[in-house]
Amino acid sequence: MTTTGFIGLGTMGRPMARHVLAAAKPGDRVLLRNIDRDGLEPLIDAGAEWTETVREVAEASDIIIYMVPAIAHIRATLDGPDGLLAGVTKPLLVVVSSTTSSQEVRDLAADLARDTDGLVEVVDAPVSGGAEGAETGTLSVMVGGDDAPAARVVDVLSATGRAVHLGPLGAGQIAKACNQLIVAAEIVANAEAAVLAERSGLDVALLFDLLGDGYAGSRILQVKAPRFVAHDHSPSGPAKFLVKDLRAFAEEAERVGMNTLSVEPLRAVFTQLTDEGLGDQDTAVVQAFIEQHSEVPSA
Repeated sequence: MTTTGFIGLGTMGRPMARHVLAAAKPGDRVLLRNIDRDGLEPLIDAGAEWTETVREVAEASDIIIYMVPAIAHIRATLDGPDGLLAGVTKPLLVVVSSTTSSQEVRDLAADLARDTDGLVEVVDAPVSGGAEGAETGTLSVMVGGDDAPAARVVDVLSATGRAVHLGPLGAGQIAKACNQLIVAAEIVANAEAAVLAERSGLDVALLFDLLGDGYAGSRILQVKAPRFVAHDHSPSGPAKFLVKDLRAFAEEAERVGMNTLSVEPLRAVFTQLTDEGLGDQDTAVVQAFIEQHSEVPSA
């Protein structure tokens, strides 16, 4: 019997918790902790349990999965009478599904081991597939950590998609950084293609449908094409998150002595559009950013 706690139940965490709950064995428990209970009633009605504090989650859980935006949000839950550290009385596995740098995960693991006399172990398990993948249970889950705890995480998070153990602690974040570099490059390329095609009089929907059957086809093109066609940049996966994600790639590249070609131009794009107030929109907002910085064609 396993008790799994979920902290952070937004666009990604809520459907992930639903899949883990659906795959639970008799006697397993799923605990929930979020800023509020909005949207969580279906999970609670299905058998998940609401908790009032992170301390309560830590006291009862064998595994806690953090699906929050950044490592700082995890650290903000650790201290105080209602924090995670106050609730640790037995071995606990903390899973970092946030996207962060590999070094930040290793630092968190060292701090938690020190502050709990070794009771807390950390595994990193960032995910890719977006809201669509979270809803359908088809995420790619990139796991890093020691063999035994990583195997436990793979077992639990396989309910949310394909979970693969890629190496030691931090390996998941390195894999996610590689993923995010490719995602950022494809989003920018697709956005530029959409703007050029539209200004040249092409039917963007027809073009992207055709390109999807060739070498330009990708999951990003499939998911984002309708947004580019409709100029729909409504919030989903915020564009601003790619700023930290690409920074993580750049830091890892520097650590291993790698000369990069694309990461700095891509960082510049997402940093500038975030500075201009577009960062809370979906990553497809690159289309609007390009349009805003392009000359209006003469009649």
